[in-house]
Amino acid sequence: MPPVETIELRPGQKVYFASDFHLGTPTPEKSRERERAIVDWLETARADAAAIFLVGDVFDFWFEYKRSIPKGFARLQGKLAELTDAGLPITLFTGNHDMWMSDYFTSEMGIPVYRQPRVYDIGSKRFYVGHGDGLGPGDHVYKQLKKVFENGLARWLFRWVHPDIGISLALAWSRKSRASGAEKGEEVFLGENREWLYLYCQEVEKLQHHDYYIFGHRHLPLDLSVTPNSRYINIGEWLHARTYGVFDGQTMALREW
Repeated sequence: MPPVETIELRPGQKVYFASDFHLGTPTPEKSRERERAIVDWLETARADAAAIFLVGDVFDFWFEYKRSIPKGFARLQGKLAELTDAGLPITLFTGNHDMWMSDYFTSEMGIPVYRQPRVYDIGSKRFYVGHGDGLGPGDHVYKQLKKVFENGLARWLFRWVHPDIGISLALAWSRKSRASGAEKGEEVFLGENREWLYLYCQEVEKLQHHDYYIFGHRHLPLDLSVTPNSRYINIGEWLHARTYGVFDGQTMALREW
């Protein structure tokens, strides 16, 4: 099991969770409009937030070269820096679209970046948090591809491709991948016997109790009972629904911005 971290909540404080912003797609204009909404959400959340979790696929594609990062997203980065400079803890998880993050957000903004699920004690509840890609049964092709993409040699080789070419190819692949998933109906509830993240939660719960399992990746807001005392909550996405999760110290709820 991952190590357990503790987040203290003062009276009236909350913890916020959001994922799958997919900034950079489908067009610069649409992405910028969504980015402004995200910045507004962050600014509103700061009033009572004890912590904010961004749970993967913040960007439709992200790659950190040795001395450069992808162009754009200045509004989001500025807001994140403003919040962390003010002492608000923000945690970032990589997703399947932005797994090539390195140390930029940590060194520039003090935001820890995690690639695997983490466990948090928040108030009196225990949370298991991660993006969700590559977990649970099935999806064997992607799991093998993920091993290749996360390999240090693959990242080193990609770094030698000029950004104008590499980023363009990666964005085209990313958009095709998501469109293919939509055509397969992957953003439709599959039923409790086929929802792989739900099945994964059940397996983890057999080993160790968690009050809440928080994931993104599915682009489908879900709130399902794992056991009578444990719930799987998928916090959805911001391409269409703009859903997020908020924990008030007692209960976890899904909301729409």
